[in-house]
Amino acid sequence: MKKIVLLILGFGLFLGLSAQNAKPVISFEKKIHDFGDVKEDGGTVNYTFEFTNNGSQPLVIHTVQASCGCTSPEWTRTPIQPGGKGTLKATFDPRNRPGNFNKSITVTSNAQQPVETLRIVGNVVPKAQTIEDIYPRQMGDIRLKSSHLSFTRVEPGTKKTEQLELINTSRQPVTVTFSRLPAHLNMKMDPATLQPGAKGVIIADFDASKNNDWGFVVDQVFLLINGVQNNENRLSVSATIEEDYSKWNTDQMANAPDIQFSETSFDFGDIKSGDKVQHTFKVTNNGKTPLVLRKVKASCGCTASEPDKTNILPGETANISVTFDSRGRTGRQNQSVTVYSNDPRKSTMLLRVSASILN
Repeated sequence: MKKIVLLILGFGLFLGLSAQNAKPVISFEKKIHDFGDVKEDGGTVNYTFEFTNNGSQPLVIHTVQASCGCTSPEWTRTPIQPGGKGTLKATFDPRNRPGNFNKSITVTSNAQQPVETLRIVGNVVPKAQTIEDIYPRQMGDIRLKSSHLSFTRVEPGTKKTEQLELINTSRQPVTVTFSRLPAHLNMKMDPATLQPGAKGVIIADFDASKNNDWGFVVDQVFLLINGVQNNENRLSVSATIEEDYSKWNTDQMANAPDIQFSETSFDFGDIKSGDKVQHTFKVTNNGKTPLVLRKVKASCGCTASEPDKTNILPGETANISVTFDSRGRTGRQNQSVTVYSNDPRKSTMLLRVSASILN
C-alpha cells in the first residue's frame, strides 16, 4: 500500500514539474543597455533588446511599461513559438533631461517568470545655452531672465534689495525706466544705458515700512524702453510681508499668543444660484499675550470676510464672518480666507468654505 501511495505522489510531482517546464521561458540576451553620452539636442536614441522563448509553449508579451514618459517601448506582439525570437525596442528622448538617467522597463508575459525588468542608462550632455535660453522673456529690444521679480520674505518695517538680469539684443543703445511704481518700490537700471549686446541688472528696493500690508503682495510695474510704454512690457514684483520668529527664545515662544479656530472649514451644502450665504468662524486666543489679526483676505471677490475685532486678549474669542455670493457661479465651489496674525507658530491660517450651486 505504501508503495502505491509513493508511486502516486511521485507521479503527481512528475506531472507538476512537467506542467511547469511546459510554460514558456523568456530569455533576454542582456537586460541593461548603457547609451553612454547622449546629446540633449541630438534627438531620440533607441536600443533593441532581443529575447528567445526557451520554453515548450508559445510566449505572449502582455504589457510593457516604461518608468517615465521619456521612454517609449515597442515589442513583438504576436505569440512567439518555442525556440523563436522576439524584440523590444526602447526609445529615449533626452530633451530637457540633462544629467545621468536610469530608466526601467517592466515586461509582463505568460512566461515561467512572468515579470522581467530591463534598464537603459546613460548621461545626457546638456546643450549649449542660447541667449533665448538664458534670457527667455522678451520685452521689445531687451530680454530678461524672468518677468517676475520675487523678494520672498520681507520683515515689517525693513528694506530688502533684489536684482534681475537682462540683456540688450538690439543694435542700438537702450534705456529702461519704470512707471506705476508704488511708494514702497524703488527701481533703477545699472548701467543706465545698455549698449548693443550688453548685459545689465534691474536693482529693486522694497521698503516694507511704506507698505501697510501683510502676507503675499504683488505689484505690476511697466518697463519703458527708450521712454516708450507698452502695456505688454510688465514686470510682476512680489513679496511676503511677515515677521521672522526664528530668533525668538523659549520664553518668548511660551508667552506668545496662540490662535485656535472652532473649525477651519464649512460646507454650505446645496444653494440656489444667486444666493448669498454666511458663516461665522470663531477664533480664540489660548496664549498668554494679545493676539493681533493682521489681515483677513478672501481668495476672490465672491467671498467677503471681516472679524468683529482684531485685538484678542488671552482667553477671549472673536468672530470672523464669511459671506459667499453665488451669483454668476455654477457647480461645486471652493473658496478660502487667509488669516494673518502674530501667532509665531501659525502666523498664516486658511479657512475654507464650499457649496454646490444648483441651477
